[in-house]
Amino acid sequence: MERFFPHAATSHGITVRVAVSFLPDRSRADSARWFWSYHIRIENHSDLNVQLLTRHWVITDGRGGMQQIDGEGVVGEQPVIAPGKAHDYVSGCPLGTPTGRMEGVYRMLRSDGDVIAVEIPHFPLVAPAVAD
Repeated sequence: MERFFPHAATSHGITVRVAVSFLPDRSRADSARWFWSYHIRIENHSDLNVQLLTRHWVITDGRGGMQQIDGEGVVGEQPVIAPGKAHDYVSGCPLGTPTGRMEGVYRMLRSDGDVIAVEIPHFPLVAPAVAD
């Protein structure tokens, strides 16, 4: 079954799509801990191979507290994505509030030697109990 990705952004011919899911079994409201998983699909619509080198995340909780996360690759990989192909991965995010948001940037190396910044779209983190 094809997954629906409601959040998307395209930069330099690379489309980043995000689907987010709240995980009630990993969340504990009484301990001020809420947890989401997010599924990301990176699609290469350009004419060149790209390799994902680094990620930069900006995570904001419901009180406006912000943390920035930088690292190499995604979930331990620095995938090379050929033209017309995609790379999928799933990761997670804990927060101390029942709402928040994430967004960011991937740095990618194109096969022509250029390093490009690829936008990760803004996506909300909302626990179902506060969705109203």
